[in-house]
Amino acid sequence: MNATLAPSLSAADRCDRCGAQAYIRARLNSGGELLFCAHHGRQHLPQLQAHASEIHDESDRLTAEDVLG
Repeated sequence: MNATLAPSLSAADRCDRCGAQAYIRARLNSGGELLFCAHHGRQHLPQLQAHASEIHDESDRLTAEDVLG
């Protein structure tokens, strides 16, 4: 986790691509911020890595939630 970003994403944070719950937050070099669900975050990861100064990924919470039921 990167301390300069908000500590965690909540159910109120929505994917900028499809509106699903966001699990990935990217702070762009240009100063903007993008939120993505796990699916779109994986899909756009190469582009995000090239254009983001920070990427905060909480998609591991999906597996943890599945295990906990």
